[in-house]
Amino acid sequence: MPARHPSTHTVDSAPFEDAQTLHRCADELDGPVPVRVPLPVARKGRGAVGTPRHRFASDVREWADDGWTPAAAQAAVGAEPELDLEEGAWWQQDAESLPTQVHAERARSAIQKNDSPDIFFDHSVNPYRGCEHGCIYCYARPYHSYLNLSPGLDFETQLFAKTNIAQVLKAEISRPRYQPASLNIGSATDCYQPIERELGLTRQLIEVLSEAEHPFSLITKSSAVERDIDLIAAAARKNAAAVYITITSLDPQLTRLLEPRAAAPHRRLRTIRQLAEAGIPVGVSVAPHIPFLTEDMEEVLAAAREAGATTAFYTVLRLPWELNGVFQQWLQAHYPQRAARVMQRVRDLHQISEADRLRGKSYDSQSFSRMKGQGLWADLVRQRFVRACAQLGYGRERQEMDWRGFEAWRAQQLQQTVRQAGAAQAPHPGQGTLF
Repeated sequence: MPARHPSTHTVDSAPFEDAQTLHRCADELDGPVPVRVPLPVARKGRGAVGTPRHRFASDVREWADDGWTPAAAQAAVGAEPELDLEEGAWWQQDAESLPTQVHAERARSAIQKNDSPDIFFDHSVNPYRGCEHGCIYCYARPYHSYLNLSPGLDFETQLFAKTNIAQVLKAEISRPRYQPASLNIGSATDCYQPIERELGLTRQLIEVLSEAEHPFSLITKSSAVERDIDLIAAAARKNAAAVYITITSLDPQLTRLLEPRAAAPHRRLRTIRQLAEAGIPVGVSVAPHIPFLTEDMEEVLAAAREAGATTAFYTVLRLPWELNGVFQQWLQAHYPQRAARVMQRVRDLHQISEADRLRGKSYDSQSFSRMKGQGLWADLVRQRFVRACAQLGYGRERQEMDWRGFEAWRAQQLQQTVRQAGAAQAPHPGQGTLF
C-alpha cells in the first residue's frame, strides 16, 4: 500500500491580478477539490520533493489506496518509471509537468522595514514572491503560506511579480517623511531569478535608485546580474552600491540538488570577477552552512577571494516553520543515509533541548543565535570562518555608503514640490482681486 502524503489544493493556471484573486479562485472551485499527490522521489529541476500543507491550512487531504489503484501507479512509489499516459499518468510529476506560473500583482508598498538587529540592512525591496531557483534551504519558503500556497513546490512554481514595484518605490523615497536607511534588493527572493530576464523588474528598481543616487545593495546567486553592470558600476563610482554573491559550495553535483535552477558555482565565481573588474564592491555569502554537506567553506572563500571578493559573511542552516519538514523530506530523498546525522548536528548548532527535539523543533529563532548558532559546534564553524578570512585578507567591514547624492536629490525634489504647490495656489490670470 503506498504511503499517505498530505497534499494541498491546486488552482487554475490562469494569471491572477493580485493575491486576493488567488484566494478567491481557490475558494470558489466547483465540485470536489483536486488533490496534488507528491511523489516520494525528487523531481528533476525542482528543489522541494512535495507540497506539504502550510500552517494556515484549515483542512488536510490525504491519498489512500482503495484497492483500485492502477498497477503502474503502484509501481511508481519509490521510483520514477516510464508510465503509460492512460494508466497512472497522474503519478508522473516532474519539472515538465510542473511548469512555472507567473502571476501579476499590484504592490501597495515597496519598502519593507527590518527591525532585526542581526541583519545588516534596515530596508528591503523584493520585486517577486517565490523563487524559481528552488533552493531547498531558503528561509523565505514559509512566506508562501500567507498566499494559501505550499512552501514546498508551490514556492518555486507559483511566482508573483510586482509589476508596479518601481513606481511605488520612487513614490516612497520621494516623500518628505521618508527616513533614508540601508536598502537591500532581494532579501526574500532572488531578484535575478530566471523570470527577471523577461520582466526586468529588478533593473527598473536599480534605475529608480540610481536616478535618486540612493545607496543600495543586492544579494543573488545568479549570473544575470551581469546584465545590469552598467547601472551598478555607475552607482558604485559614487559609493552607492554593493553586490553579494551567494556560494554555498563548489561541488556542482551538490549545488544542483540544493539549488536546482541557480547558476553553477564556477559561473558565480566568473560573475564575481566581472563585477570586481567593473569596480563594483563585491562580497561572498557562504550561506547556509549545512553540516556534513557544505563542508568546503575554506575552498569557497579562497576561490571567491581570488575572483575579486573583498568581504564575506556566513550563516548556519535555519529551519523556521514549514521549512523544517520541507528540508527533511529533501534530505531523505537525496541523502537518506546522512539524514539523521545532518539533523542531529543542525540541532546541536542551535542547542535544541531534548524536549524540543522530541517535539520536532530544529531551530532557535532568537536574534543573532539564529544566524550563527550557539554552543561548541557553532563556535567551531565561526573559528573556521574567521581564520580563513584572516588568511585570505578579507575585510571585516561591509561597504560604507555615501548618502550625499541622495540628500541633494531629495532637496531638489522638495523644492520642485513646493514650486508646484505654489503654482497651483496662484490666482488665475483672468481673475480680479479685491485689493
